[in-house]
Amino acid sequence: TGGRIKRISKYLDDTFCLTYGDGLADVNISETISFHKKAGTLATLTAVQPPGKFGAITIKNNKVTTFEEKPKGDSGWVNGGFFVLEPQVIDYIKGDDIMFEREPLQQLTKENQLSAYHHNGFWHPMDTLRDKNMLEEAWSKGSAPWKVW
Repeated sequence: TGGRIKRISKYLDDTFCLTYGDGLADVNISETISFHKKAGTLATLTAVQPPGKFGAITIKNNKVTTFEEKPKGDSGWVNGGFFVLEPQVIDYIKGDDIMFEREPLQQLTKENQLSAYHHNGFWHPMDTLRDKNMLEEAWSKGSAPWKVW
């Protein structure tokens, strides 16, 4: 993923947006860019809480004390795959075989140059056939929460 980003460097002379393209969200791009500018870091990722796929339970003394069907994530935040970046980020990608999610983002983190924009709206990955079918069904029914235009 890093090599593909590095190959576009000659076209970059200002802040730019990047996405993996394998997820759908109703992220407000203008707000994300504004947040990034205020943060003053080289990179900002959009932090999301993934949708739960299973019922979550808490157990005490072999008794279920809480039950919640398919909660939103596990209270943890993950990289939602939407970024606002400064051109200098390209310098963190050493070669074509570098994964952007590894060395570059880890180094930016160590240097306190990676901010997180918390997105509480809709976000869903399209990693499996189940995801694809669910998202296509929402689109065909006219109930696609990511369609904000």
